[in-house]
Formats: sequence, C-alpha cells, structure tokens
Amino acid sequence: MKTGKKLNLCLLLLIAFAGSVAAQELITNVYGRDIHSLNGKWNAIIDLYDQGQRMKIYENRQPEGNIDFYEYAFEGGLRLNVPGDWNSQSPELKYYEGTVWYARHFDAKRLADKRQFLYFGAVSYRCKVYLNGKEIAEHEGGFTPFQVEVTDLLKDGDNFLAVEVNNRRTKDAIPALAFDWWNYGGITRDVLLVKTPRTFIEDYFVQLDKNASDRIIARVRLSDKKAGEKVTVAIPELKINAELTTDAEGKAETVLNAKKLQRWSPEEPKLYGVTVSSNTDRVEEQIGFRNITVKGTDIYLNGKPTFMCCISFHEEIPQRMGRAFSEADAAMLLNEAKALGVNMIRLAHYPQNEYTVRLAEKMGFLLWQEIPIWQGIDFTDNDTRQKAQRMLSEMIKRDQNRCAVGYWGVANETQPSKERNEFLASLLETGKQLDTTRLYVAAFDLVHFNSEKQRFVMEDSFTSQLDVVAINKYMGWYHPWPVEPKDAIWEVVTDKPLIISEFGGEALYGQSGDENVVSSWSEEYQARLYRDNIRMFDNIPNLRGVSPWILFDFRSPFRFHPTNQDGWNRKGLISDQGMRKKAWYLMRDYYMKKRNNR
Repeated sequence: MKTGKKLNLCLLLLIAFAGSVAAQELITNVYGRDIHSLNGKWNAIIDLYDQGQRMKIYENRQPEGNIDFYEYAFEGGLRLNVPGDWNSQSPELKYYEGTVWYARHFDAKRLADKRQFLYFGAVSYRCKVYLNGKEIAEHEGGFTPFQVEVTDLLKDGDNFLAVEVNNRRTKDAIPALAFDWWNYGGITRDVLLVKTPRTFIEDYFVQLDKNASDRIIARVRLSDKKAGEKVTVAIPELKINAELTTDAEGKAETVLNAKKLQRWSPEEPKLYGVTVSSNTDRVEEQIGFRNITVKGTDIYLNGKPTFMCCISFHEEIPQRMGRAFSEADAAMLLNEAKALGVNMIRLAHYPQNEYTVRLAEKMGFLLWQEIPIWQGIDFTDNDTRQKAQRMLSEMIKRDQNRCAVGYWGVANETQPSKERNEFLASLLETGKQLDTTRLYVAAFDLVHFNSEKQRFVMEDSFTSQLDVVAINKYMGWYHPWPVEPKDAIWEVVTDKPLIISEFGGEALYGQSGDENVVSSWSEEYQARLYRDNIRMFDNIPNLRGVSPWILFDFRSPFRFHPTNQDGWNRKGLISDQGMRKKAWYLMRDYYMKKRNNR
C-alpha cells in the first residue's frame, strides 16, 4: 500500500473513532432514567443581528442600583413552547432564520451521591447552552440528541438556563443551503434533567446476531473505567440471567443463548422486558429481536424473503404547520401509515423523534433512518465529513436497541465523484464500527433510459459498498415516459436488492382534471401516474420494495406555484388537511395484494 493511501486510511479511522467516542457520551435509554422534564413555556428573545453574545444576555443581569439598566430582559416578553419550533408559534417567525435566545429558571439540588445531566432531544440547528451565566456546551445538528454533565455546575435552589439557537442555513451545514422541506428552528424536542448514580450503566447494546436466530449479543459499558465490576443482563421471559465482569475500560460483552425466542416482525411485533443492572445502577426497557439480512437480490426478515411496502413522511404535522414532537404527534403519523397497509417507514430525511421510533416498533413497522446528506453537501470539506460522522453516530447510538430499525441511510441524491465516494465510505466505516446488525442503504437519482439498450440503467460505483440500493425516480412527473410503462424494463444494480425509495407527483386535493395532462395538478393525473409506475414495477427483476413520496403534503419554500402549491409540496397521498387523495387508495390496494401474496 502506498504511503498516501495509508495516511488516508488512518485519517478515516481516526475520524470514525472520534465520531464513535462522541456518541458514547450519550446515555442509552434516557427515558428509562430518573428524569425531570424542563419542557413548557420558555422566555425568548429574537436576536436578528446576533448581539446577544456581546451583551452577555445569558447572564440575565438585573439592575441593582438607580443608575443601572440593561437593554434586554427575558421576563415580560416573547414566550415559546418547548419542545416546539418557533416558526409555527408566531406569524413574525414563520420564515425566520437567525438567532433566538431561550431561557428559563428551574429548581435543583446538588447531590453528593448522584450525577446530573442536561439532555436535549434536538435543537435546530446550532446551539450554545449556558447555565447560571456560563457556557457549558455547544452542538450542531438539528435532529440528534446531546447532553452535558452539570453535577458540579448546579446550585441548590434556583438555576438559570439559557440556550442560544440559530437555524441559519450555511454551505457547511448538514443539510446545506437548499433542501426541500421547511427550515424549522428552535428547541424542537424534549429537554430533561437526568439523574444517575455516581457510577452508572452508560451504554448497552442488546440485539440478535445478524445471522443467528438464537444468539443475542449483549454489550455493556459503565460510565467509569472500572475493572472487575459485576454486570447482569436479564430477560426473564426467556429465562436469561447472565452475569458479566467488566474489563479495564469498564466494558463487558457476552453472547446469550436464547431458546424459544419469538422474533419481532411487522405481523407480530413482540418485545421482551430486559433489565441491565450493576452494583449501583439498574435500567429496564422493552427490546425486540429480529434478523435482517441480504442474500443475492432478496431481503430476508427472520429468514423469509420480504417485500418492503413502505411510505415516507417528514417530522411535521401539516394541519398545525409545525414540527412533530410529542407522543400524540407520533400516533397521528403512524396511524395514517398503518391505514395505508405498510410494513416499513422511511423516516425522511433525518433522524426523527424518539417517540416516533419507539411507537413504530410497538406498532410493527420496520424503519429506515438516515442523516440529512441531501444534495449540496461539500464533500471536499473535512470538517463537514467529521460532522456527518458524528451525526450518524448519534443517530445509531440513540436507537441501537430498537429492533424496528432495519436500515441506516447514509445519503440521498448525491452526485458521483471521488470525493463523494470517500466521504460516504467514511460514513459506512463509522457506522459499522458501531452496528453491523442493520443494513446500510443510500438513495440515488441517476437512473436514465438508454435508448440503445432500451433499458433503464445507472452507473455509480458506490453502490457496490451498500447492502441495499434505493432509487428515487419520478416517472410521469419530472421525467416523461420514453416508452409505455409496460415496456419500461430496468437493468439497475442487478446483483443487489433494489428499493424504489421515491416516486410520485403532485396533486391538489379536490382538484379534478384530465388524467392525461400533467399541468392539471389533478388527483386524476396523480392516480394515473401511480397506476403507470405500479405497472413499471413488474419490469424490475430485483425490486424488493417501493416507497411513494410521500404520505402527507408538506411545507417547502421550494414550491412557488401560487394556487397549486403555495409553499407546499403537494406530492402527498394525503392533503395538508388530512384528506386522502385518489392515489392513496391505489397504493393501499397494491400493498394489500403484496402482503397477502408474500
């Protein structure tokens, strides 16, 4: 190997290791801990010109004498709900991109026998956190959690917490300057004060071996590097009670023999009670077990070839025109997916709320989760690469025990280049250091019709590194039909399973028109488009799943048509008011036939 190649490999490994180390700081299963919610009404200051830092408003100083005054105050002004985006809470903030300061008081106690952490489910997009006037943390990335230890920073009694949040789009952000969804800003997920023992179970992974139906891999890591500590992993229903001993790094690992294990599936989403305990700590949760593998061009779930009847949705409640953030929001989105008859959901295009992931698992949905590597990413920038690796690590670490997650997605609609390939390869390296029990996937949009071969083809060398290849192709909408749908033969990555991850077209609910005229924006044309695509699917020999774009109409500044779009992407099978379009019924019938003929 040449010296240059050795250096590049070492650099990739170092970056990947750095990403995994950062992810390890997250507490596994934070909702299973002793938590105190800091959600609710927070005071807020809009900082359009970014002057809050200069004025040190995070100190929240109050006048003490007759000649003292400050040109800010958190009390008596704007108040915003946390969790929640600011765009949907005030008309003036609908399009706002910039800085907003959030602040609140909370009571706490310094505890000699406990450690305490501030945990943020997500803040969009960049933030700095201040406690009692001092900066204690910063984070970039609008869709993954982060935490900071405050054990020695809390005061007995009143504490003042301020968060500087900025959602301004930049070239080096992920996603970058332009993306086809709303740029919601704010503290969009739960804020928690978490208490743990001094030495606690910081991380654990309990999942089936990828290829075996009776071998459960169990890995546990304590918060401190203590050797010789006893750790127990128990699954009472399976009569498993294994005692492990930590090594010098505070880690322990074993393989558990699971007899008479009922594997999780969309038809029977079985979960088991699992307890992980040590001399000082105990954590309980519900965990399911399943195998998902690829053999040739088939995707096997629990040893059976399975067709992925999929749908995508954004983390958005269209009727409220705001971010989804609660258990009730998750139930609304997932119940609509259930009605469509799907067995899989692509959570597009970013890691979505943990409530959604956990409820989806209980309801029997396989999940495809991805980070927002969506067009426009600067693949030559090493800082951006490290940022992406950290985001991927944070996503995996949060949901590593959710058996419903079958796919980790590393990219969507990226253009081939040497730099792109190296960037995405580093993401795969990072991901596989953390988890090899899932399939790795990316979505591409470069399929084209070769007139000489009379076939749809694609050339992208990176597909060879993936378990499953996904294609976004909008035949009948962005691409006219070169042949009749019945003659649209595909010859794309023929040695791997293929998923059509996006297809469809826009229709305004209730609008009628000629099914042969694209510009009618009618439900009839959208339905015709779906019928044609479904016919084409028969001509894709390695097709193992389809996912229409998208479940609901969603907000997007991309969409300028004043009457048919009005700031909405209208590709939803369901309107922004929750009304089902004609194409919804076609997909439901298609999925019913697919699942009944499995």
